[in-house]
Amino acid sequence: MDAPEPSPEITLPLSKIVKGDNPRRYFDRAKHEELVASIRRRGVLQPILLRPKEGFFAIVAGERRYRASLEVYGPEGEIPVVIRDMTDQEALEAAIAENHDRDNASETEQADAAVRVLAACHGDRAEAAKRLGWSRTMFDRRLALAELSEPVKTALDERRIKVGHAELLAAVPKDKQDKALETILTAQLDVAKTQELLKRVTQDLASACFDKSECTRCPYNSATQRALFETHVDDGYCTNAGCFQLKTEAAEVIRFEKEAQAEAAARAALARSPNDDGAPPADTDTDTVPSATSQHGEGEGEPPSAQSEANPSPTLAPATPVKATQSSPKPGVTAKSIAARTKEFREATWRTALARALAGNADHARTTILVAAMSGSLSQIKAETLTSRASLLVGETFPDLDYAEKIAQIQALNDARSANVLSVIGAAYAKDVLSFSHVADLARVFQVDLRDSWQVDQSFLERYTKDELSFIAQECGLVAHIGAKAFAKLLASKKTELITGMLNRTGFDWAGRLPGAMTLDSIYGPPPAPTPVPDEAPARVAEFVA
Repeated sequence: MDAPEPSPEITLPLSKIVKGDNPRRYFDRAKHEELVASIRRRGVLQPILLRPKEGFFAIVAGERRYRASLEVYGPEGEIPVVIRDMTDQEALEAAIAENHDRDNASETEQADAAVRVLAACHGDRAEAAKRLGWSRTMFDRRLALAELSEPVKTALDERRIKVGHAELLAAVPKDKQDKALETILTAQLDVAKTQELLKRVTQDLASACFDKSECTRCPYNSATQRALFETHVDDGYCTNAGCFQLKTEAAEVIRFEKEAQAEAAARAALARSPNDDGAPPADTDTDTVPSATSQHGEGEGEPPSAQSEANPSPTLAPATPVKATQSSPKPGVTAKSIAARTKEFREATWRTALARALAGNADHARTTILVAAMSGSLSQIKAETLTSRASLLVGETFPDLDYAEKIAQIQALNDARSANVLSVIGAAYAKDVLSFSHVADLARVFQVDLRDSWQVDQSFLERYTKDELSFIAQECGLVAHIGAKAFAKLLASKKTELITGMLNRTGFDWAGRLPGAMTLDSIYGPPPAPTPVPDEAPARVAEFVA
């Protein structure tokens, strides 16, 4: 394509000239003074390039000459100009080229220009680089610098930091760059020291416990920075600590839940007996008749009495002959007797529920910590429980710091991070404190509802004998739902079939039903009452559907 023919050189009053859309953002004061002195001696030797715009003429190239001339001649002075009709894109490209050829634009100016040209090219990087006359590598490097915060860009323009500093900071999220800049300037860190400091606060991707497939394309992956810049952190590191922490915490939650499930399954397996019904040997041949249900009428759907729910009668003698070893009657099954037999499971479930509640409420966690400290039980938290998470909660380098440095890091934590640390300490106390009564008292005060995180399932029911299952079924309303006769028939089957029938009974939902064996006071917890629906609700629903 042939170069455009320039318009004849003319002069124009400075009052008719307005600033254009110049990509230049920084004008060196010393160079400006030199140009002012030159114009005073020799005048403007090279005309500036303008284009018509709304009754005036906008600068395309030559803003430094315009600024210096305005200081020398004032608004009524005239300077040589070349006027040319140009589109916005043509003017931008010409301005970038002129800045590059005359007084090289700063890296940040080139970065801003790269963003604008890329937008004009609808995201086509190859085309944008071609229009700018840059290599693709240079284009990508400058585009990466566009992620710098404004204070960092200004510091680079003013040469208070070097390009190497800027390249390192470009790999840090914008909300962290200004603080890092302050550290660099205050401590007068060179590029090498900055690189070392940045590496200390990055996260090693090799140690990550989450899926790293997305990290391969992330701009905060040091491998991405290595492909762009001469100055970068070693490969295999994440420079976005916040993102790394969130992904780690999410993975930790998943792992915690899997461990809890595995622990529950293991305890359920230990609680099973060797016979085919899964009942303890002492109950062999004696769990064939319902205990609690036999106290009631035979009618279908007959509800259990309040008395039998609160204090069921002892189990009736079985129809089959009683073995000599079982000559004395068995004691009555109660919620407390069931709870006592699976004490570890019940307490572990409540500890987990309290830990989750404290992990989600920093205020409650703070209260827990203060009470524990004043009661002398805070030291019961296992040291490894917290120290193993210190690098995640505070910073990767925290475990290796001396005590004074650790104090400084804790003081530097923002409110959100401090609250997170308190929550973790509170949750650790719930898991480690020796006395379960402390757990129970905290759960009561903070109104922890076990129904939010636990419900009756197969692993729970498999822990109990048929007599105990019968009690649970009656207590939770299953017997009333299906009727005494139907349940007696179900009870006569194998234990595995009994449990399956209890869990899969049509029209009966176990959600929200807490057997007394799992509550803190051994009193059955029914499902929460449904929230009343206002009378006008149907009309409002109709409005939305209409």
